[in-house]
Amino acid sequence: MELRHLRYFVAVAEEGHVTRAAERLGIQQPPLSQQIRALETELDTRLFDRKPRGVELTPAGRAFFDEAKAILARVGDAVATAQRAARGETGRIGLGFTSSASFHPFVPRAIRAFRQTHPLVALTLEESGTTELVGALRSRALDIALVRSPVGESPDLTVRPLLAEAMVAALPSGHPLGGATEPLRLAALAGETFILYRRPVGPGLHDAIIAACDRAGFSPQIGQEAPRMLSTLSLVAAGFGVTLVPQSMSRLEAEGVVYRPLDPSVQLTAPLNLAYRRGDSDAAVRRFVALVERSAASGSDNDGDKHGARQPDVERRAGDRRLPDPRERALRVRALWPR
Repeated sequence: MELRHLRYFVAVAEEGHVTRAAERLGIQQPPLSQQIRALETELDTRLFDRKPRGVELTPAGRAFFDEAKAILARVGDAVATAQRAARGETGRIGLGFTSSASFHPFVPRAIRAFRQTHPLVALTLEESGTTELVGALRSRALDIALVRSPVGESPDLTVRPLLAEAMVAALPSGHPLGGATEPLRLAALAGETFILYRRPVGPGLHDAIIAACDRAGFSPQIGQEAPRMLSTLSLVAAGFGVTLVPQSMSRLEAEGVVYRPLDPSVQLTAPLNLAYRRGDSDAAVRRFVALVERSAASGSDNDGDKHGARQPDVERRAGDRRLPDPRERALRVRALWPR
């Protein structure tokens, strides 16, 4: 039995007449009659009573009609589902991001825009470090990652630079340099203990900060290295030293931390990169990548400056808001990107 036999049977049952059913199906009446008789032979039961002016379903035919209609409907649904998946209208995307990337307004805006235009595509979010995210891409645990550190040349991954934003200095509350309003020259931090984000495999912000300090005429004294950029702010709040973070992270009103914009001569920026597997055939992934790249190219992340990050307040005073623990951070990220 083939699906065409079910379609032939349903057409005859609905029309109540073999000739009209043949016209509806676009075939000749004799072959249609032969197919119906062959179906009855295969089922070993009579499906129609032949009448002078047409046909009428038998009790067995009525029971078979309901099932045949349901089968054809399910087949139609399966075809439509496959076609939607092929167009990227349905599916699942595993999206990874570094903790600092979640603070940039471009990221939640791009995700909200994709969810609005592709409501049937499920997004699974994962926060981790660049090295772990790249590994997850290669193992196919994730499909796309938004990272700060360069991934480097890779035959299996494509990395697209999306944008770059200025860096700001994060100082402990009460620091002598924390109360001024003018941009801070990096040389003013020459005597400070620096807290840096742990160096990933390959160059990244860690190396960029050291290079900027060298250009400013000093070699930074590194007191602590944190596993995540967000962790550096916790150490700053505890008084272990100072750090430099992407401007968008000043959105976190951390208790015990004040922010100072850096003088433009510092020429230090934090990139935001999009990484995904080269040649990925998943249509939903390709649509997400295209949307993100179009958004970055059009500058739709603007939010007060050209890099999409609000200018930091000169000072975040103690008591405004404490740094979140990891569980609170996860809740904050999910609030930015509701399911």
